[in-house]
Amino acid sequence: MSGHSKWSTIKRKKGVNDAKRGKLFAKLIRAIEVAAKKGGIDPDNNASLYQAISKAKANSVPNDNIERALKRLSGDNSGEDYQEIFYEGYGPHGVAILVECLTDNRNRTSSDIKSTFNKFNGSTGTPGSVNYLFNRKAIFQFEDSNDELINLAIENNCLDILENNNYVNLEFNPSDFKKIDQIFKENNIKPINSEIAYIPDNSIMLDSKMFDKVSKLIEALEDLDDVQNVYSNFDIDDKLLDSALTI
Repeated sequence: MSGHSKWSTIKRKKGVNDAKRGKLFAKLIRAIEVAAKKGGIDPDNNASLYQAISKAKANSVPNDNIERALKRLSGDNSGEDYQEIFYEGYGPHGVAILVECLTDNRNRTSSDIKSTFNKFNGSTGTPGSVNYLFNRKAIFQFEDSNDELINLAIENNCLDILENNNYVNLEFNPSDFKKIDQIFKENNIKPINSEIAYIPDNSIMLDSKMFDKVSKLIEALEDLDDVQNVYSNFDIDDKLLDSALTI
């Protein structure tokens, strides 16, 4: 199973301090604002905005913050011009890493990304060196599996169902994100995480020492102001996941 889902499980259960929560909220609001500027402020007619709002709510961003962001943009196309940029590279032990950024200063972001890779024994690559290893998918994660959930997934063209001791992960076509999200809401089924993410075709299994090195690089990248998401192709044993949750 992809390390992306396991990494999100570790982060969610360990929690974040107030400073990191504030930074996360700012990044999620930025994603909402960029999506709204590109496609309009109505999430029913803007799939990217719908997904950005859903992710913000899943991470406990207050509704007032979201509404204020949309209100600021209503009829206003001025302000900072953010670009979406992807950086590709390899971390320790050959783990492929794809970094999604929103930035108003490409030079600053590029410098920060490269120095972070270098500091934690990684290296940046050329465009196309890593992204071919990943596919974009809609992900819905649940703590428990049951027949109703699995049947709904199968009936709605679920691409893959992945289970372990901590959660069940359902994968769909990214274009179906809004439809599937609404189906779960109509059936009073609430995921613990839902997003459109880049999922690797194959994963590299890590032991505890290898995971420690890779996780330090991913955490450092995620802590950069311009970084929205970090995707990688590592995997860890379920027992290691359980121990990581207790640290």
